[in-house]
Parts: sequence; C-alpha cells; structure tokens
Amino acid sequence: MQRGRRIAFDFGDVRIGVAVTDPSGILASPLAYLPNSQGALEIELKRLYQEYDPIYTAIGFPIHLSGAEGEKSRAVKGFAELIQTITTSPIYLIDERMTTVSANRTLREAGHDSKSSKEQIDSMAATAILESALNQERIQGEPMNRF
Repeated sequence: MQRGRRIAFDFGDVRIGVAVTDPSGILASPLAYLPNSQGALEIELKRLYQEYDPIYTAIGFPIHLSGAEGEKSRAVKGFAELIQTITTSPIYLIDERMTTVSANRTLREAGHDSKSSKEQIDSMAATAILESALNQERIQGEPMNRF
C-alpha cells in the first residue's frame, strides 16, 4: 500500500463525521465532527486538507438496500463536489449501508449509551467508512467507486 494519510467523511445534514489514517495508511482514527454550516464548513475542510494532506478521500455514500440512490445520495455528491474544489487527490464514494450500525455497536461495546455516544457516532461511522476503503485498497490496490 502507498504511504500517506487517507481521510473519510460521514456526511450529515447537521454534523459531518471525520476520520483519518496514520501516515502509513494502516490505522483509521476518528476526529472531531464538523458542523455542517454554510461558510464555516469550507474553511474547516481546507484546514483539514492542509493539516493532513491526504492521498485520497473516502466519503460514505448512502444507497438504499435495493441499490438505488436517493435524495441523500445527491447531497453527498454535492459534498464531494465541494471537496473537489479543495483537493486534486482522488475521491471515492464508499457504500455506507451498514456503517452507522457498526459504529453504534462499537460504541456500545466500549460502554457508551446512546446519549453519550451521540457526539461520537458520526466520526465513528467515518472511521468505519475509512476502514472499508482501506480493505478495498488492500485487496484491489484502490477503493471502488471513484467520484
């Protein structure tokens, strides 16, 4: 695997979960979520890209269980377009159908109840998205579904 950090986002209407890998691209860790507010979001994204300089971006892509895209999918594509204005590195849309469930289970197993984990769930979901992208990269050389 190529050396370098990777970054992932779990896009939400109110909060955007964030996760990043170590410089070797092995371990995915959650960061503080970003509030999804006009103006401030782009500034925060630029700060993240300047600080971490990721070799690629993974964004959770919501697909219905049937495989169809919905309104939320269009919002995520709009977010990916914003990311494209900030970086020239590849952007991948990662199927996120089970990431929130996985993140909830991880937090429950760590002893957090639903109230105390509300602030952490988005970035834990971003961590699950990033781990999925890393697994695809290990198997195929890069994640699937380049934007």
